[in-house]
Amino acid sequence: MSETDNCSRVILVVDDYEANREILNLFLSAMGYDVIEACNGLEAVKVATSACPDLIIMDLGMPVMDGYGAVRLLREVPTICDVPIVACTAYDTATHRAQAETVGFNEFLTKPIDFCLLNSVVARFHKAA
Repeated sequence: MSETDNCSRVILVVDDYEANREILNLFLSAMGYDVIEACNGLEAVKVATSACPDLIIMDLGMPVMDGYGAVRLLREVPTICDVPIVACTAYDTATHRAQAETVGFNEFLTKPIDFCLLNSVVARFHKAA
């Protein structure tokens, strides 16, 4: 396999609902990606710092630490500050979109997940890496 094959890529999925993580894990794994998971923003920061994923897909509303707080922290870690982070949330308002962009999310997707759109977003960031 070449260095750019999907299976050499790691995606961190962050969501407080196990079912959401499971669906994303199944979809991304079927595409050939290695998927790691976290259930809140604080855990995401710890996992991302140690695993250095190639892409992060993160919910906004979670207990312990929300997605906004996690992204603020991740953008301060030199080894992972440039990792693309995609918001994947049920919060679909102009305010949430603007706040997500302000704190450092690279893309904004809404739930329920449009898997065709998710596929194109993941593929775009994979090519950019």
